[in-house]
This record gives sequence, C-alpha cells and structure tokens, in this order.
Amino acid sequence: MEFELKTPAAVADLIASYQLPDKLTFGTELAPVMYQAEFRDGEWQPGSLVPFANIPVNPAATALQFGQQAFEGMKAYRGAGSAPLLFRPDMNWRRFARSAERLLMPPVPATLFAEALSSLAVSLADFIPGERGQSLYLRPTMFGLDPHFAVKGSDRFLFIVIASPSDAYFANPIRILIERDNCRAASGGTGAVKVGGNYAASLLANQQCIARGFDQSLWLDPKERKNIEELSAMNFIAVIDGALHSPAPSGSLLEGVTRDSLLQLAEHRGVRAQSVTMPIDNLLQDIEDGRCTEVFACGTGAIVVPIKAIGDADGKEWALPEVGKMSSMLRDALLDIQGGRAEDPFGWVVDAGDSNLDAYVAR
Repeated sequence: MEFELKTPAAVADLIASYQLPDKLTFGTELAPVMYQAEFRDGEWQPGSLVPFANIPVNPAATALQFGQQAFEGMKAYRGAGSAPLLFRPDMNWRRFARSAERLLMPPVPATLFAEALSSLAVSLADFIPGERGQSLYLRPTMFGLDPHFAVKGSDRFLFIVIASPSDAYFANPIRILIERDNCRAASGGTGAVKVGGNYAASLLANQQCIARGFDQSLWLDPKERKNIEELSAMNFIAVIDGALHSPAPSGSLLEGVTRDSLLQLAEHRGVRAQSVTMPIDNLLQDIEDGRCTEVFACGTGAIVVPIKAIGDADGKEWALPEVGKMSSMLRDALLDIQGGRAEDPFGWVVDAGDSNLDAYVAR
C-alpha cells in the first residue's frame, strides 16, 4: 500500500483557509495538515506535510491486530518571536525511540523527527492560541502496516504527526479515586513506554471512577497494589513537609517530561524535590497528620492540575488542606519558561525554526 503525498499547494490552500474555533478544548480541534513519512525496504522514506485526512490501513495490519503502535504528546507555544517554541523535544524523541524499540518498531531518526515538528509547527504558527495555558498540541505517532495474523512484527510502518490547537486538559481542581483492583501495566511490560495499550487498559477503571463522581483513577503498583504509580493520563506529586515527593520510576509507570521539569524547577527555586517509593497508606496517613498539605497531577496535556480530594473504594475520602498553593506557583513558572516570558536556565526551550533543531533533538 503506497501513501500518496499531496502537493505543497494543496497544503498551502488548506492553511490559508483555516480558522480557529471561538472556543478551544483539549485535543478535539484538529489542524488541517499533518506530517507523514513511511518506513519500507529497511529505511525511512522522505516525509512531507500533507492534508489531514483518514489513512488507509489494512484491517489485518499489525497496528490493529497486535497493537504495534506508539505515540508522544508535546506542544508548540506562541513565543515573542516569529517562530513557535518547542519544549524539551529531545526528551520526547528519546522516549518515542524507547517506545518504538519496545514494540519492535524502527526508531524515527532525530533529523526526521525534528523536520516533522518544525515543518508542522512553523506552518501552523498563526494558529497557535496565545492565551495562558493554550498551545498547539503535537502528537507524533507510529504504527505497523503489514497485514498478517502471524504473531510477528511488521516490516513497514507509518510515522505521522498531527496537531491540535488546544486549551489545557483540565480547567479546575480534580478529585481522584484510588484504583484497588485493576492494574494498567506491569513491570517488564509496556508501562514505562507510551503506547496505546496502556491507555486502553485504563479506560474501564476511569469510566467507573467518573461514574462515582471522580475525575481520574490513581493507579497503584501492579505487584502488591500498595505503592502509588500515576494517574490514567498524568503523573502524581505530593507536597509533604514542604518538599515535593513523586513516585520513583518502577518499570510500570511513565516518566513524564512535565514531571521531570517540575522537580528540577522546584529544586532551582529552593524547594526540595525527590523521586521516592510512595505507599498509598503512608500518604493517606500523612494527609490525616497534616504532613501532606497538597497533591497535584502533571502532564503535557494537563500542565499542572491541583487535586482537591482523594477517594477510596470503601467510600472514604480525604480532602486536601491546600489546593493549588505550590502547584500554581510551579505551573506559572513553567508556563513562563515554555512561552519565552521568563529566563530559561535549563536550556529547555528551542525555536521550532532553528536550523540546528535536529542536533538539539539528538543531544
């Protein structure tokens, strides 16, 4: 199956006629163009911008039959200059490569990854919303194309990057429910990489928690169901004795770019931050004792979201004494760096039109 690449004129016409909707949510408004490249005959073929459209996929393709698929979540921001700003694309590229390798897919080269981000973000620069917390959400995705029922990987893959002018995932503080029964992923499985199956495995529990009046499930470790891991779509951070505590990488939770950035940012501002094993019962006791004053979630889509209450399966609920105090400070500081409004002491932000973007991605 060959994928027809449309002419640049078709892409230009679509961009020229595009208009942002009056109100944005997260991930529902899709930009009119995307980037596309194919892997075949053992190598990546040249890619290009194409009109956003349905993709022809054989029903027997490994992506559909065996879940041979991975994706990333990242953003382009409207900065003070002419070109959009990207935030830590090197981390996304490395994680995308780890996900690909775990699912027996060829990693996308840094040059191709950078070209995809740059061409898409720059071409859509006029449609990056500029309100605080808004951005052009970018989703690099790769999946297997070969049609067969044998349990083996594909030899052909499609790499695409789609874009969505978006607001933040959550607008208000949320309530979370401890998931005591199901597990999302296991150590040695795919929990530490970003693949669709992890999210599919979270849907049932998340639907059940929403039916009970909560917003997200809080997952515990898959072996003993006692240590905090992450939420269905975000990482978890608690403020205990004035310091940030976040669950340490375990092999079954995703190491988030936003999480890593917040921990570094906190340390830079004089707040102790650490990755530790976090038994759920200890955290609940810390809340009761007043040692834990605040908890919040973080992720690319959500940015930073205060958590106002934690519920348990037996109906008990713990309200947090502080909602948004530390998290709001960190959110504002992070957004200012991402949008180019504050000094970037970490070298996290790069111009999407930078001629050396591929070197930055591969650093």
